[in-house]
Amino acid sequence: QLVESGGGLVQPGGSLRLSCAASGFTLDYYAIGWFRQAPGKERAFVGSLIQTGGKTAYADSVKGRFTISRDSAKNTVYLQMNSLKPMDTATYYCAASKYFTTSPNPSDYAFWGQGTQVTVSS
Repeated sequence: QLVESGGGLVQPGGSLRLSCAASGFTLDYYAIGWFRQAPGKERAFVGSLIQTGGKTAYADSVKGRFTISRDSAKNTVYLQMNSLKPMDTATYYCAASKYFTTSPNPSDYAFWGQGTQVTVSS
């Protein structure tokens, strides 16, 4: 099971850190993807982190502003979001893949959390 937390309301230019905690399995053995879905839009790739080596991939829209990291001791992956914009408003999901990948394709991820809402507004 994956559980996201850390969402909320933030002003433009602000920061949030989302957490993705796992229970029942060890996240170190899985690639982790972050995706988001705004109302009326398809689920979109945000970024991903491979199992080992620290390789990441990010959507162009968040590159330089968002960072994914892993805390193995806490079995948790984080999405640090800085310089937030209204266009970042969405429900954010973390997902886990058994493939050794940074794939932006949601179908490559078998396990999903329930999502956490992020709203960027003044």
